[in-house]
Amino acid sequence: MMIRRGTAALTTALLGASLCVAAAPAHASTGGVFPPLKKNLISYYDFEHPVQGDPSREADRGSSGTTINLINGGGAMRVRDGARRHAIQLGQVNPTAKGNDDWKAGVYSASGVPSLRAFSSAKGATLAGWFKMTGTNPSPNTETSNPTDVYNAIGLSGLLTGDSDGHAVRALLEIIEVSGTLHVVALGRRVDGSKSQTFAASQDWQSILPQNTWVHLAATFDYDTGEMALYKDGEPLDGFYTTAGDPWGLEGAPEPDVTSATDPRGIKIGGSYPQNTAEKNPCNCRMDGLMFLDRPLTPKEAAIQYKFANR
Repeated sequence: MMIRRGTAALTTALLGASLCVAAAPAHASTGGVFPPLKKNLISYYDFEHPVQGDPSREADRGSSGTTINLINGGGAMRVRDGARRHAIQLGQVNPTAKGNDDWKAGVYSASGVPSLRAFSSAKGATLAGWFKMTGTNPSPNTETSNPTDVYNAIGLSGLLTGDSDGHAVRALLEIIEVSGTLHVVALGRRVDGSKSQTFAASQDWQSILPQNTWVHLAATFDYDTGEMALYKDGEPLDGFYTTAGDPWGLEGAPEPDVTSATDPRGIKIGGSYPQNTAEKNPCNCRMDGLMFLDRPLTPKEAAIQYKFANR
């Protein structure tokens, strides 16, 4: 349940030249980032920029310069999708055995990632990107002995908390089981080690993310008002909050409410534990144009960003 609602000012004017051009998936011929978002674009991955001399790492096109690792598959995870451009292929490698070989991406440091400091004491965040389901989801759960068990979530993109073990998040865009049914969700946590809040899309997740179809998703988090939102192809998704009361602890002083004053321990993409010590919630999918911003987009900006990227 939201505690307060605030009306953010709409940013609609272009502020100069375009940021870098994104690697757009099929059906998005040129792709890109809406230029007014540049100053808040902390990390951005188009999978067209391997680190020189090391194709298993991807350079950040955002302001933070946070390089991520292409875990277990290395450079082979960059796949062509469309005539000229690349996306990242993620997925479960061995569905019958527990191990650490799933294809996922991200970065992790137990002392925090200083380049992600914009998300320390932050009033908000946005996670966005292109997603394409390419296999069976959810995957078999290799953490149990029952061969019929499947994971209760499908990992998309997440920003870790400042005390995360590689799973706990400050902001997350994912497909998660809510009351026994999988939903596309935005999940946020304001205070490290404290409760999270989830905003779940009402629509069936497979109709939001149909097989072999590129979809643009965005999740927004306002840590001061408690408001969260989900967008598909620039349009808001109807949804509901799963936790009643005040899980983020917004009531009372001080104001404004912000996240813990800790550097996130990293980014996870396509599953948990980017330090590659365990497997959880793999996504048999492709991703592209992943964005991590340090404020929530307005509905107007979400619509413009989708249109800008889809030109």
